[in-house]
Parts: sequence; structure tokens; C-alpha cells
Amino acid sequence: MTRHTASLPGLLAALLIATTTAHAQDAAKASRFYEDALQRYEKRDIPGTIIQLRNALQADKTQLPVHVLLGKALLADSQPSAAEFELREAIRLGVDRAEVAVALAIAMNNQGKQAQMLDDPRLQTAGLPPGIQQQLLLERALAQSDLGDLKAALDTILQARAINPNDPGSWIAEVPLRVRGRQFTEALAAGDQALKLSPESAEAHYQKGATYHAMNQVTQAFAAYDRAIKAQPSHAEAHLARAGLLVDLKRDAEALVEVDELQRLKPNDPRGTYLRALLAERAGNPTAARAALKKITALLDPVPIEYIRYRPQLLMLNGLAHFNLGELEKSKPFLELASRQQPGSPLVKLLAQVAVAEPNLNRAVELLEGYVKVHAGDGQALLMLASVHMSQGKHARATTLMQDALKTKDSAEYRTALGISLLQSGKAALGAEELSKAYQADPKQTYAGLALVTVLLRDNQAPKALAVAESLARSNPNNPTVLMVQAYAKTQVEDYPGARAGYEKALKIAPNLTEAKLGLARLDARTGNFDAANRRLRELIKASERDVNVLFELALLHELWGKPDEALKWLESAVAASGPRETRTDFALVAWHLRNGQPSRALDAAKILLAKLPEDVEALQAYAAAQAANGDTAGAKSTLTNAGRRAAFDAPRLVEVARQQISIKDLSGAAYSLDKALNGTPDFIPALAMMSSVDLARGDPASAERRARLVVQATPKSAMGYNLLADVAQSRNQPAQALEALRKAHDIEKSQASLTRLINLTFVQSGAKAALEIGDAWLRRNPNDLTVRNTMAEVHLRGRDFGAARKQYEAILKQRPNHAQSLNGLANLLMEIKDPDALAMAERAYKADTRNPLLMDTAGWANYQAGNLDRALQLLREARLRAPDVADIRYHLGATLAKAGRKSEAREELQAALKASVKFSSVDDARKLLATLN
Repeated sequence: MTRHTASLPGLLAALLIATTTAHAQDAAKASRFYEDALQRYEKRDIPGTIIQLRNALQADKTQLPVHVLLGKALLADSQPSAAEFELREAIRLGVDRAEVAVALAIAMNNQGKQAQMLDDPRLQTAGLPPGIQQQLLLERALAQSDLGDLKAALDTILQARAINPNDPGSWIAEVPLRVRGRQFTEALAAGDQALKLSPESAEAHYQKGATYHAMNQVTQAFAAYDRAIKAQPSHAEAHLARAGLLVDLKRDAEALVEVDELQRLKPNDPRGTYLRALLAERAGNPTAARAALKKITALLDPVPIEYIRYRPQLLMLNGLAHFNLGELEKSKPFLELASRQQPGSPLVKLLAQVAVAEPNLNRAVELLEGYVKVHAGDGQALLMLASVHMSQGKHARATTLMQDALKTKDSAEYRTALGISLLQSGKAALGAEELSKAYQADPKQTYAGLALVTVLLRDNQAPKALAVAESLARSNPNNPTVLMVQAYAKTQVEDYPGARAGYEKALKIAPNLTEAKLGLARLDARTGNFDAANRRLRELIKASERDVNVLFELALLHELWGKPDEALKWLESAVAASGPRETRTDFALVAWHLRNGQPSRALDAAKILLAKLPEDVEALQAYAAAQAANGDTAGAKSTLTNAGRRAAFDAPRLVEVARQQISIKDLSGAAYSLDKALNGTPDFIPALAMMSSVDLARGDPASAERRARLVVQATPKSAMGYNLLADVAQSRNQPAQALEALRKAHDIEKSQASLTRLINLTFVQSGAKAALEIGDAWLRRNPNDLTVRNTMAEVHLRGRDFGAARKQYEAILKQRPNHAQSLNGLANLLMEIKDPDALAMAERAYKADTRNPLLMDTAGWANYQAGNLDRALQLLREARLRAPDVADIRYHLGATLAKAGRKSEAREELQAALKASVKFSSVDDARKLLATLN
């Protein structure tokens, strides 16, 4: 039997045949999986596509079509990282990059790899077919837009368009870029061109709808979204946008239908889940709402933030979900990244709320101001921003914001905020008017009513204030805050028993209400029962030795009691009890020492304040004030320069810094601060107006006039610009033009301030008779306007009609016996006519306001004339320390020193008085007296 053996070549051939057969079988199997996957992909069965392609790879890992399609399917399934791996594998195995370049670029963009995508040599357009070049250029434009380079993105879109001007893709891609840049006209034009090229393009209709949506043109947005859905019923983005609009419009039933359809199309899309959470919350189902929010965070928290850093919707959703779950710290990074991508998005308002909660008020202001620049009509944002500004003491800015808010909607809430901001910015009459409108429109606006009481009391209209307070108390009989305000109003009309009853009733409702107990203590002090007030406050301090409010009240009591040493001790105790973030008493201590002529101690207190708030602009301003009081003008200048830097582009704060710089005659510094304010907010009128004044002070009336006219142009219904024009005219010695400007100012803003200035200039230009006619006409309509009546008295004095002036002062004092300004004016009048009652009147005026250096001066001069040199020196020395720049005070002190035989000191004071830049009333007397001393 012959054994047959195979030769080596034969064995190799057999093996090759077997291997080839097996590989062919695997390839055929993989091909079948691939074909099935391709059909599923065309039907948008993405999960099925991925399963079949993975089966194909198990059969044969070398098939290029499988890797390419799997990369695209994974991309459609929101798995960009896995998609990138498969597409790169396809390139490694030899696929032409033209086949995968666009998909790979999308995968990288979706992972936040925009910069890497733009630099990847495999994703450069050179060498690719024109159609692929165009698509890749559009994807590159998207990456450039995500990175914030809108100019480069638009240039890239133009390159894509040049390849095929008739393709709608480049026009569609331009729309969101234009919207991102707030160029809505251009966005709509691009959308129209896309539809001209492809009238049935669902994406083009959707992008037009998104543009209208951003413009808040709801009807047009709905119509465009409906056309997109009609062209492509499965267009998820159009369903999402439409659902969002319906939610915003509170058409919840219709919105729910859209959300159901969206979640049918994309079950795990967190955007639809968020809308469902909102609808559940509105429907009174917080459990379902919370569950939906938790689902969103479960979907998005595991995703690396790099993957979604340029996907603002996903960032926003996770931020909103965490925010609404009360997880503010977790919400912050998502909201911040989203706001960078969409700086005009309403989510900025939420990020601002996070900043307020931290608290980081400067950041909240920065966010909200950026938002309202884009959405000037968003009343809610304006109200939020105004509230933050008011909490920072920036009341003028808050006023402007609420005026803007009222243009969008005449809301009692907005009028309340506007009234409060006007009140706090010193415009009491306008504030009262807005608060009155708010309270009349909606008596439930208790806060408006409370604020109205306050402003009426400040405006010396105590009976009106009490009437409002009584109305509030009838509506809120068990509200202790209302009862306390009512009690305070009764105090002002000297109904002390009624006031006491009000505080006591508030304490019955809320026995631990410290503020009511403080009210009773203040009432005791007002009635001169300082011992009782002291006992009350000491009882309170026993219960809480470090209660800053009570310690502060004890300081105020002892100052009123005439015990400055005790007052200072309590104030220092309040400072010691204050926490590191509680600085009210620190500011008060600095002010105390400045007010009481103790500049070195003010500086020490300011240093402690600055240690608490080293970066705080207001603390720097307080420190600068102390430096200036110590004669360290250079130091104050440096500190205010630092304050201006720290203020960033906070225009209202920069204006305050500039005002302080002006006070130390640092006009260059003030100009710098104001320039910076205007660079950040070119239309910030207070800065523009102050810059006009600075220009004038620097000897540039032409620039001052130009800025004044800009103020008039920007705020034609404001008197500010015309007042500035009057300043310019007066500087040029043009009284007629100045008077005309003041008349326009008063026609626009019939206020005490404008009328007073008009009266004074009319006196200069046309004499006492014409000036008095203006004042008399006003007083016939406003007989209780004490400010204007006081101005009228001064005009009579200047006209040497002492009898008429005295009648005006006496009319004021009949209404307000302790009106310090009128007491002082009457005292000066009595000195002028050598009335022996002058001294008593001057001392009475000083007692009405013991901190006012001008009243000290009057009392000191009256004592000098009465021969009481010791008392005169005491008062005049203190007045000079409080107001060293007032030449009249220095003359009076010099005259008193001379009479007391202190010639050397007298010479110094008289020389200082005569060096003053403003000519004072006794300049001739001062020169004569100085000549006798030399």
C-alpha cells in the first residue's frame, strides 16, 4: 500500500484556501450586519444601528464601512468620544479623510475640542472635494464661534459660501452666529436667503424662528417653528423651541403636548425633561418636578464638562436643575460656562441670584448690567439689578433702572422700587410721587406705603405721613412693622401717647421685637427722658451684651444727651462687637471722628475698617476722607486712585470716587475716574454730567458745554443738562443765557432745587421783585414748602427787607419750631439789625443741630458781639475744625482771637480766610483787621 504525502506547497495552498474561505465567511457575515445596520441608520433607528455594527466588528474588524458608519451612528447617539475613536480608526485603516472629516470635526466640537479640531492637520480643507470643503468650513466656523471669535467665524462662512453660493447651508449657518452677536437684522436676512434657495428647509425655518424668539417676537417665532415642523415633523429642535415658548406664555396644556412629542423623538433629551419639570411644578406636583430635575442631573453630571462646555443648552439645563434643587454651588460652574456662551441669555439672572446668595454683590451687578444692556426691556432683570444697587447704596443707578422697567410695564411693584430708589438718591418729592402712585394702584403694596410714610416724614409732611400710616394699620392691624411705622409717624406729630401705644401693641404681638423696644427708647429720648431711654437700652444690652444695634443706639442716645465721651464709648463698643463682615459701625466711627474734629482718630478707625474690607471701594473712600482730614492730600489722592481702579467699570461708584476727588481738588483724578465710567457705560448720564462740571472747573467751558448738550440730548425730560448749561453760561458771564437755561430746567423739573436756583439767579439778573414773584407764585400753590420759603427769606435779606425776611422765617418756625436753617437765618437777621434777641436765637439754632459748623459759627459770632469771648472762642474753634475751608468762619475766629489779645493766632486765621478762592461777605473787614495786626 502506497502512502501518499502532501508536498509543502500543497499544504500552504490548502491552508490559504481554508483561511480565505473562513475570512470570506466572516466578511460575508459582517457585510450582512452592515447592510442591516445601514437600513436601520436610514430609518433613524440609531440604537439598532450601533448593535448591528458592533456585531459586524466582531465578525470582521477590518471593514472600513463599518468603522465609518459606526462613527456616524455613535455621533447621532450623542457619544462623541466613542465616535471620534471609530472615525480615527477608519483613517488609520486607510479610509480617505474626505469620507470622515466632517463627522470627525463634529465629534471633536461636541467634546469641547474646538481648538484641537481647528489645529488638526487631518481636518484642514486643502485637498478635499469642494462639497466636503464647504461642510468642513461650516463646522470650523461653528468652532470659531464657540471660541468667541465671531469675526473669524463669519469670514469662514464666506469662504464656504464662495465654494457654492447656491447652497443654503452657509446661510443657515450664518443665522445663529448673527443671533449670538445680537445682529438680528442680518440674521433674518440670512434666513430669508436660505429659504429663497430652499423654501422647504426645516432647518432654515427653525433658525428664523430662533431669531424671532431671541428678539421676543413671539408670533413670528411660532409661525416659523410651525413651518419647520410641517417641513420635517421629526425636527426635535423646533418642537423644543415651540414648547419653550408655550411654557413662557403659560399655555401649559399645549406645552405638554409638545413636550410629549419631543420626548417621543428624544426620550433622554434633558431639555424636554426640564420643561416637564417646569410644567409639573406649575401643576402643583413638586414631587414629579423634583424627580425630573434629578433625572437631568443624573444624565448630565457624569458627562465630562469638557464635552459640553460649548453646548450652552446642556450647560444651562444642568445649571438650572441644580439651581432649582437648591444646589447653588453645583449650579454655578454650569451657569457660568453657559452665560459665557450666551451672554444675553436669561439664565444670567439665575447666576446673579447665585452671586447674591454667596454674597458677591459686585459680581451680581456685573452679570445683570451685562444682561440689561442686551435686554433693556426686561423688567424683572431691571428690578433685580435695582435691588442689588440699592443694597450697595447706589440709589441713583437704581432709579434709572426702575424708570426703564416702568417703560416696559406700568407695575405697582416697579413703581415701589422706583420710588424707593428716588427717595434714597435724595429726590424725595419724585420718590413720594411714585410711591403714592404705587400705593394707590395697589394698596397691597405695603412696602410702598411704608416707604411713602418715610418720605413724607422726611419732607416735613407729618400729617400726610400719618394718614398713610393709619391706612396701612387698618389694612394690617397685626403687622408689627406697620404698627411701628405708625408709632413713628405719631411721634413726628408729637402724639407721644399714641406713639407709645403703637410700640407697645407691636410688642404684644411680637414680645421679642427689639426694634419696638428701641422705638420706645427713642421716644423717651425725644421727650427728654434720657434716663428712661438709657434704662431701656441697658436692659436690652443685659440680654445680649454684644447686640450691635443696641450698642449703636446707646451711642446715638448719649450723643443726643450731650455726653459725647459716653457716646464714643458705646460706638467703640459697637465696633468691637461687630463681626468681620459687619462694618456699619466702623463707617460710623470714622464719620464720628471726622464730624468731631478728630482726624487722627478717624484715620485710625479707617485703617481698622480697611483691614476688614481691603478691596472695598467704599472703605477706601472712607480712608481717603480721613487722610484728607489729616491734611494728607497726596495720600487721599493715591487712595482714591486705588478706589477708582478697584471700582472696575462700576459707573455709579466711579462717579462717587470722582466726587470725592473733586473735593480734594484732584480734578485730573476725577477726570480719569469719570472717563473710565464713561468707557464702561458711555451713556451713564451722572458721569457725563459730572464730567461737564469737571471740564468747567478745569477751564474748558467748550468741552463742558458739549457734554451738557449731550446730557440734554440723552435726557430731554431731565433738568440736569439745562442746569449744566446754566453753569457754563454763568462761567462765561452770560446771565441772560444762564437764566434761560434755568427756566427750561424748572419747566421740566419743578423741584425745590430748580426753583431755588432760579429765584437766586433772577435776583442777580432782574432784582428782588422779579425773584420774589417767582417764589410767591410757588408758595401760593405749596404754602408748606419750607425750603422755598427759606430761600424767599434769604432774598428779602439780600434786598435789605428785614421785616419781610423775618416774617418768612417766623412762618417756617411756626410749622417747625426746630428748623435749624431758619433759626440760623433769623439769628443772622437779628444780628444784622442789632436785635438783642440775636444771641438767644443763635444758641437755639445751634442746639437744633450741634454738629453743623455753620450754626456753630453763627452762635459763636453772636456771642462775640455780645461780649462772651470764652463761649465765642469755644464755638468758633470747633466750627473751624469742622469746616476749615469756610472763610467766614476763619474770619470770625480771627476777629475773636484778636479781641482776646491772641494776635499771632488771629493773623494766621485772617490770612487763611483771605487766601480763600471764594470771596466771602466780610472780606473787607478781614483786610482792615489784618492790617491793624501787622
